[in-house]
Amino acid sequence: MLYLPVCYELLLWTALAAANADGPAWRLPVDCHVDSVRLTAIGAFGLGRRARPKVPAHLHTGVDLARPSGNYRDEPVFPASSGVVVSLRDDGPYAQIIIEHDPPGAAMVWTVYEHVAGITCALGDTVSPDRPMARFMSRRELDRHGWQFDHIHFEALKVRPPLRRPEPRLPHCRYRTYGLVCRSGEELAARYYDPLVFLRERVTIFRPAEKK
Repeated sequence: MLYLPVCYELLLWTALAAANADGPAWRLPVDCHVDSVRLTAIGAFGLGRRARPKVPAHLHTGVDLARPSGNYRDEPVFPASSGVVVSLRDDGPYAQIIIEHDPPGAAMVWTVYEHVAGITCALGDTVSPDRPMARFMSRRELDRHGWQFDHIHFEALKVRPPLRRPEPRLPHCRYRTYGLVCRSGEELAARYYDPLVFLRERVTIFRPAEKK
């Protein structure tokens, strides 16, 4: 799979950490230096996606973050900031976590993490950016579901995601996203932040403490 490098200047964490020292802590959802963040070849925000069976043409509502290392055992996925898990599904390649963030004195934000595995949080849990809540898929899982899922799809929403009626097979999946219904730049801008620009303006945690 081909990857696109992300200009690290867009994620200049040193200056931003000082500027945001009094605000909530934000971090990259993946465990890497900001100057080595990579997207998959079709993982950019706002990229047009062609229609395919059962999926209409739409704009990409997030970014697809490439695996930051060769770790196929327990490569961690972190909450971007403290918040409450408001929706969760654990059904193979479309496993998803949605977190509601309510920072003091700022607008609410909802972040989405999709194609995750090994979920360790539960519906209603309060999570923090210093502890992993899931991981990337393992080689065995990718062999089963497809290597096109070797990334984390990450979104940052300006508006509350639409409610979804829970199903017996997905009892904790309370929300869905606007992922397949944003078909214009206006719709995308009204509902979503560009995730990398969003993090550039807020990131305060460079990466977690080195493992001992």
